[in-house]
Amino acid sequence: MNNYELMVIFTPVLSDDDYKAAQKKYEALVKENGGEVAHSKAWGLKSLAYPIAKKTTGLYWVMEYSAPSSFNEKLKVQLLRDESVMRHMFTVLDKYAVEYNAKKRSGVASVTEKAEA
Repeated sequence: MNNYELMVIFTPVLSDDDYKAAQKKYEALVKENGGEVAHSKAWGLKSLAYPIAKKTTGLYWVMEYSAPSSFNEKLKVQLLRDESVMRHMFTVLDKYAVEYNAKKRSGVASVTEKAEA
């Protein structure tokens, strides 16, 4: 089981209910295939750096999960089929990134944040 982070940009025309339903759908897909969702966070509506399909904003969502490496291909196919998904990106997390994310969620300041303060 590897650790991953998935960032998805949904089309901004989704209603709140559709946005939440899409998030739950992908979380359920991870769990059905033997994975485990560590953290999920909706960032909401953000401006895009460049227009995608003539849209300048998108609904961002980030999910941190652990799953077998073969699962990502199944997830990718589902994301590409979903018309509400404008872009997605997988990132493999090493043990240090997982530790950093857990500390950041719990509110513990990192070494670099302490040095800047």
